[in-house]
Amino acid sequence: MRTNRLGNSSVHVTELGFGGGPLGGLFAPLDEKRAAGALEAAWDCGIRWFDTAPHYGIGQSESRTGGFLQGRPQGEFTLSTKVGRLLEPQEAGGRTDEHFEVPATRRRVWDFSRDGILRSVEDSLARMGADSVDVLFLHDAEGHFEDALREGCPALAELRAQGVVGAIGAGMYDTALLTRLVTETDVDAVMLSGRYTLLDHSALDDLLPACAGRGVSLLAASVFNSGLLATPRPVEGAHFDYRPASSELVRRTHRIADVCEAHGVTLPQAAMAFPLMHPVVAGIAVGMRSAEEVRGNIASFGAHIPAGMWADLRAEGLLDERAPVEA
Repeated sequence: MRTNRLGNSSVHVTELGFGGGPLGGLFAPLDEKRAAGALEAAWDCGIRWFDTAPHYGIGQSESRTGGFLQGRPQGEFTLSTKVGRLLEPQEAGGRTDEHFEVPATRRRVWDFSRDGILRSVEDSLARMGADSVDVLFLHDAEGHFEDALREGCPALAELRAQGVVGAIGAGMYDTALLTRLVTETDVDAVMLSGRYTLLDHSALDDLLPACAGRGVSLLAASVFNSGLLATPRPVEGAHFDYRPASSELVRRTHRIADVCEAHGVTLPQAAMAFPLMHPVVAGIAVGMRSAEEVRGNIASFGAHIPAGMWADLRAEGLLDERAPVEA
């Protein structure tokens, strides 16, 4: 699998990355056996970039990812995690975490201060059994952006200078705030959730040009927009950005699927291929919860996409004219 460098750093990622949200029980519980099977299949299929976060399953995703990677040579994979939420112990009392299907043994505390970030990294390294992280992102800082910009970014730069992390950046969905981060700080990469996909091209307005001008890489997450693009046709109750998709979005998705099918392509295949055609996009992160899902995503990722399909999507007004595609 092809790899790309993140900005001016020495860190490389495979173009398809393993998104660790499902390992934390996102949307549904995930047992140890299926989680291990998904990680093993990803490795066997050539994926070498593994992305996780304290938020995912209040530490469960980090523990599972780190445990798996401890048996692999350190120079052969790229590990990314995130900061911004500290995990404080609490009594579960039979409760399940509101975000992930795991016992609520911890609670999240927002903290983008220097001390909070240093503590978060220390905790993450302990959970993962690692002594360093390849990429560290400020996570979901939209509601705490000034703190993240003023204190968080210098703390990340400090960790990078110390060699604790190899590359730094932020993972958010707000393109305007990420654009500020790119233009006002010295980050290597940003992870953008759901704003450069077949259904949402809004990153073309601000973030992608800013990344190109500053030599910053973009990593595209939520390329299926929470599920609407994850199947050949939208399924009943499909989600867009973690909410039920509107009828207008479902209709648009069916129109895109019509064009794809005319060229022998499925929606997931097109959704995975689209972001990577932009020169600043270094990789896509896709959440996976089983070996079967991994193998299905690998098959979609490697599919041939005829250039004529992109031309037809443009002709139908379904693809922004500014989006780079294969001619």
